[in-house]
Amino acid sequence: MTPKKEDYLKIIFELGGKQRKVSNKQISMSLNVAAGSVTEMVTKLVGEGLVIHSPYAGISLTDEGIEIAEDLIRRHRLWETFLVSKLNYKLQDVHYDAEVLEHATSDNLVQHLDDFLGHPKRCPHGGMIPSIDGDYAEESYDLLVDAPAGSVKSVDRFVDNHELLTYLDEIKLNIGDKFLVEEHVPFEGPVKVKLSDTGEEVSISYKAAHYIFVN
Repeated sequence: MTPKKEDYLKIIFELGGKQRKVSNKQISMSLNVAAGSVTEMVTKLVGEGLVIHSPYAGISLTDEGIEIAEDLIRRHRLWETFLVSKLNYKLQDVHYDAEVLEHATSDNLVQHLDDFLGHPKRCPHGGMIPSIDGDYAEESYDLLVDAPAGSVKSVDRFVDNHELLTYLDEIKLNIGDKFLVEEHVPFEGPVKVKLSDTGEEVSISYKAAHYIFVN
């Protein structure tokens, strides 16, 4: 399987494709690729029995696609954890090197890496790390963009996207931050929130709010 196909399986999984339908637009924005490229790749993955595409509904993973995605996610997120916690990488800079390392990692090496790190349950951007047996807690699929004004939420995880993570570093929004959703500004304006710990008001772009999962 090519690395590009693996990237698609990982992002479909990360966006919730194990449990629900993911749109072409979500994949396109997450991978920073053209919509036509998504359509072409999804067609290939359907042909290989790795995803199901329901017209006007979206894309989800088959059982085989889930199994492959879980293994890829485990490798990738363990390397991200290592690079951030042991080599002091910034979160937004870790993805590309983790991508290279995951493709060069044997099963034996990934298990030793897991042991060395103490079997972490989450990667630095909040995603669950499957165990060697494939066990992991379910991730949140509730998006900030859907959180109603007046609700209190906390940041559960971010989609693993360099542009997004750079932006979130700039506005100082972190995993675990608790906040009050104050307002959704009309016409695709920002989501305004007030942080519980500091009382600081933060405006989060409409686009970014589609890739911040809350609980």
